Amino acid sequence: MSADVKADNQPYDDINITPMLDLAYVLLVTFIILTTASVQGVRVASPETRTTGNLARPQTRAVTITADGALFLDAYPVTLAQLTSLLGQYKAGNPNLPVVIKGDAAVPYEKVVEVLAAVKKLDISQVGLVTKQAP
Repeated sequence: MSADVKADNQPYDDINITPMLDLAYVLLVTFIILTTASVQGVRVASPETRTTGNLARPQTRAVTITADGALFLDAYPVTLAQLTSLLGQYKAGNPNLPVVIKGDAAVPYEKVVEVLAAVKKLDISQVGLVTKQAP
């Protein structure tokens, strides 16, 4: 019986690291969620308007035109040809595809018209223009 007691009082040969790994995984997931939540897309200075209340639907595709004329589709840089091709693919998957155009107030109007022409060529009828509410 004394041999059994001595075996129970022996020091451990290894350390149980499972709780430490659980904590590491929780911290990793928290870090991933916080960093992806902070990415919000491309910043532009939107023109102001007095009408409000038009909210974009979750499947809406956003086309952004920066002040220097660069085009972005859902925060990814694209050319006008790529934009037309990608919107065509999205339109094939969703015939009622809504598109929102978010142009900088300083962008030449010609760039906005080019994007609108590309959207019209694809027969996308649900198009919105993003503006800020005037004070």
